[in-house]
Amino acid sequence: MDVHEEPSPNPVQVSVPDRLEYRLKQQRIAAEFGYFALKTWDLDELLQEATRLAALGLNATHAKYLRPLGNGAGFLVVAGVGWKSGVVGHARVGDDLESPAGYAYHTETAVISNHLENEERFRTPLLLAEHGITRALNVIIRCDVKKYGVLEVDSPGEGMFDEADISFLENFAAILGVAMQRAERDEQLKEASALQEVLVQEASHRVKNSLSVVAGLLAMQARTAENDDVARALRDAGQRVQTVASVHDRLWKNNTVRIIGLGTFLRDLSEQLQATTSGVTVRCRVDDVDVLTQQAVTMGLLVNELVTNAVKYAYDEQGGFVDVEVRPSAEGCLVLSVEDQGRGLPDKLDTSGGSSLGLRLIASLSRQLGGEPRWERLSPGTRFTVTFLPASDS
Repeated sequence: MDVHEEPSPNPVQVSVPDRLEYRLKQQRIAAEFGYFALKTWDLDELLQEATRLAALGLNATHAKYLRPLGNGAGFLVVAGVGWKSGVVGHARVGDDLESPAGYAYHTETAVISNHLENEERFRTPLLLAEHGITRALNVIIRCDVKKYGVLEVDSPGEGMFDEADISFLENFAAILGVAMQRAERDEQLKEASALQEVLVQEASHRVKNSLSVVAGLLAMQARTAENDDVARALRDAGQRVQTVASVHDRLWKNNTVRIIGLGTFLRDLSEQLQATTSGVTVRCRVDDVDVLTQQAVTMGLLVNELVTNAVKYAYDEQGGFVDVEVRPSAEGCLVLSVEDQGRGLPDKLDTSGGSSLGLRLIASLSRQLGGEPRWERLSPGTRFTVTFLPASDS
């Protein structure tokens, strides 16, 4: 079957200068659409602009994008210009070989119908007849091995579509096919990323729940312990495990994987610590800086230990303030400090750790950050500082 019609016996005569201008116009429109396709990520907007410019490029009043529904259900008019209200998004046309669009889709051959009223090769779709369409041009939209549908340009006026028009519309459809493939792959990447995010959050959530169970078991053991020192050690261990659980909880709720905003993270942690104290106010001043999640976890555990110690030992029933601060240094480091205005450190306290599990933990966490802990006796109170380099994401 020859799908390209023979020239009309009395074709509309077009002068050479006018025809040259017509082809130059088509080149400009194709270039304009190529630029538009590169900058937009909205598929609906892309398809609508494609039909508008395709009609403009062929001096036609109507155009449409036909999406195959599969299983013999025909094509759906997804985008288009020139059609009556209710057509785009609802109307269907046939996708079999007796349909011009169906033939173009299945054979991957452009189909010109310049005289639909006398068409004997195909049946004229009812949609075209209802709009008084007298000529149509159909080309397939594809990229690599996937077919995305058919781009059709229609006109109720006089004139003829020719081989040069086929070339224009096929090139136009090729650009559209690449853009549609890009949009499809972008959507697939988003779905894969969303799935990975869900899996990471689920893993973190399970870690948090498991740690909470361990903390609960330690608390139970503390309540049944007959020795006060053992009970106190179990309670302290349970609180530390619960802190780790809380840190994980905050990370998965913030969709955090590798990088976290330190300011928000430590302010939230300080508010949580404040809620567990009575008479002591925890104040937090932290610059907005991003750090690796693992470094934030270490800082969170360190701040928890320091604030908890200050609440326990710095003040009596009247309470006071504990200040948490992170600031940049001139050398590009970060300086973490926790300060109180309480009774101060005992004179003979070994701040390097000694027999105190809490102080040994503080020293260990400080070194994990890459710094050395420093204790200062104030008048009144105590200041702890550690200076370290932010870890790089490499």
